[in-house]
Amino acid sequence: MIALRPIGRVVATELKPSTPHQFYFWTARDTPVGIGAIVRVEEAGRVVFGVVTDAVAYSDMMTPMHAVLGADGDPGAMDDPTRRAEIRLFSASVLRQMPEEPLQPVPIGPVRLASDDDVRLALRMDAYTGRDRATGIPVGVYAAGGLESPVYLDCDFLLGPEAAHLNITGVSGLATKTSAVEFLLTSIFQTFPVHKGSVAAVCFNVKGPDLCFLDQPAVLSDEERRLYARLGLTPTPFTDVHYYAPFKSDGVNLNTLRSHEALAANTRPLVWGLREVLDYAEVLLNRDDVDAKADAFIDFLGERVVGRDYRDDTLRTKPFNVQTFADLEEFFRAIFDFVEAMGKGGEVWRTHHVATIRKVRNRLSNISTRSKGLVTDDGTASDLPWGGFADRNVYVVDVAGLDPLAQDLVFARAVSRLREHLERRDLGVDHVVVFVDELNKYASADGSDTYVRKMLLDLSERGRYLGLVLFSAQQFRSQVHRRVVGNAGTAIYGRMDMDELATPGYATLSPATKIKLATLPKGELMIRHPHFTQPIFVKFPRPPVMTSREGLDRFPPATGLSFPDAVARQLRTFDRHISTDGVHALVEGRAEPDVLRALAATRRERPADPFAFFSACLGRRVTPEALTTRRPVPSIRHADGDYGS
Repeated sequence: MIALRPIGRVVATELKPSTPHQFYFWTARDTPVGIGAIVRVEEAGRVVFGVVTDAVAYSDMMTPMHAVLGADGDPGAMDDPTRRAEIRLFSASVLRQMPEEPLQPVPIGPVRLASDDDVRLALRMDAYTGRDRATGIPVGVYAAGGLESPVYLDCDFLLGPEAAHLNITGVSGLATKTSAVEFLLTSIFQTFPVHKGSVAAVCFNVKGPDLCFLDQPAVLSDEERRLYARLGLTPTPFTDVHYYAPFKSDGVNLNTLRSHEALAANTRPLVWGLREVLDYAEVLLNRDDVDAKADAFIDFLGERVVGRDYRDDTLRTKPFNVQTFADLEEFFRAIFDFVEAMGKGGEVWRTHHVATIRKVRNRLSNISTRSKGLVTDDGTASDLPWGGFADRNVYVVDVAGLDPLAQDLVFARAVSRLREHLERRDLGVDHVVVFVDELNKYASADGSDTYVRKMLLDLSERGRYLGLVLFSAQQFRSQVHRRVVGNAGTAIYGRMDMDELATPGYATLSPATKIKLATLPKGELMIRHPHFTQPIFVKFPRPPVMTSREGLDRFPPATGLSFPDAVARQLRTFDRHISTDGVHALVEGRAEPDVLRALAATRRERPADPFAFFSACLGRRVTPEALTTRRPVPSIRHADGDYGS
């Protein structure tokens, strides 16, 4: 067996001595050892595992001139019989010593490639795999010298409570970020320990169709299926995926590239009203323009007015019931009418200055316009199933088509609600993985201190105690807030840009490791994990779900749907037998706001007969009465040429 045959020997000199943390060894020219290989040194009752971090090759010549002179200036003159001796020297960082105490320099002994058992011991995976309450999550295959050994992450250090969070860095388009997360979620869902409880994932799709086809199977090669079998996984797509997307400005077509009718069954609208938005007004409002006084008035609206019967006899005898943006505008109008009636002395209403009230009114009144499709005027909300999350379910929120401000609102509200429900233990699951791509945008190192960035910092520092775990990805790790990436217990690196590798955050990596990172092929990653004392390179198979390009080819998005056609498609998500012609006949001549309200009511109630319920919500069609033709009054012309009145 190749793993048992010595392939080299430790060498320690005055200039390159062995230490408890690093050692050197030489090998033959045709060695299978390379950067990232795990090796084993055993001598005098001590076993040391190391990972190769650098390599050099040289001969006994003092200068290149000796080589030129020895060949008489002819490179072709150097044949095998006269080749000089050549040495291959490798540097290795210590992964583990057994016994661990006393900690001693690496002994001068034979070097062997690691076997399966050696890899498990070297990476300390024996502490969380192969026992009754194992917590290992397959992340990939370590491959070197003809050996393929599964590598596992510790669930306690990936999803909490010991440590948590995952951060992925890599160049876009090279199967690093999205593909790695899709594969890792597949692995988590299939191997998450029963004794750890239930787990779900909330993924924010921020770029095109990246996450739009998680429920569609991929076409995998025999080699990829073999890797799945080696990891003990089944290459199947996610079976329980729920998609949420806001409407476009027309209120009926979903703002997502997952709009093919064959995919409509598990694609639902994401629509919020005044109540859902007001609590997160800070995300939408300009912080330079909204001061503490405005914040106090917004808090007053949220606690005393919106969603409650509010009575103020100075405004009107009938109580206010503010449920929608239109109701809120009526409330503001009553305040301004009262202030105007007071004359010059009317500058304050209930300790709030009228200028502050006008400022808040101006900011809130146009939210439904700026975020049209996500925020509705009628107050009818369609939200994620808070309190009804299910084990091994994926909830994808597609915000790729929204403007940045609306994306911030969706992200802030969704994560805040997750935290609130996990604190009360009434979400439906014990652990939630939140995946956010393009972290450079949401938690940049040099950006302003936004509401979203503060929330991400809080999630990364305290979320693991609640079971709320952040899986984040970006192209440039150096441009993300240090506290967010620093709190990620596990870090994954794919193909990297050399400019990024030149930043101080990668100073601990050897030059050879950096070069390997800059040239990694698709499907290979470098992983840092709390149990691994050094970064490890692994291969992972292609995710078992359809790629975005394949998905768009097979399920092209529906574009240019008319209002009645879009309404019919929405109704067919409740009953596929509803005909388009029937919906056309029903909505013809109706005002679009009335149709949208009936559709929202049907979506909210989910009746047994959606078409009949929708028709009842629309009510009877009012036939305009025929206008009686009035005879024109003849004009009277006077003798002087003027017309009479």
